[in-house]
Amino acid sequence: MNELDEISALTQTIEELCAAQKLAALSSYGNGQPYASLIAFAASDDLKHIIFATTRSTRKYANLSSESKVALLIDNRSNQGQDFSYAVAATALGRAEEVRGPQRKSFQEMYLRKHPHLKDFVSSPSCALLAVSVEKYYVVTRFQNVRELHMP
Repeated sequence: MNELDEISALTQTIEELCAAQKLAALSSYGNGQPYASLIAFAASDDLKHIIFATTRSTRKYANLSSESKVALLIDNRSNQGQDFSYAVAATALGRAEEVRGPQRKSFQEMYLRKHPHLKDFVSSPSCALLAVSVEKYYVVTRFQNVRELHMP
């Protein structure tokens, strides 16, 4: 398989994973320690952005306000023994920023297409819509096969 085919296959794996999964684990950093949160997410078609929402009173929002670097884990594990052979996990690394201005409407629409039940939550004045600008993905298959995709 040539490099272009490999990039295409890796991109397809990430697209399928993002389309199939509704939740991801977000890792942020604040007060001298890491912090993990379960979030509902949506990925842009080009995989360059991952969108999620949180209220501004949360620890994750406070952490992101002081340190924008994050890691997101998206996976399809079933908590069964077969996961060691068949589960796929993608870690997205990037920077999270609150979406404001005209871009908020398009990102919010993308998010609500995947999570229509969260419309009232996302529309609340206390809710922040955040976009992670993804710099790279690490994709793990067969429990130890790791491939990397840098975003342009």
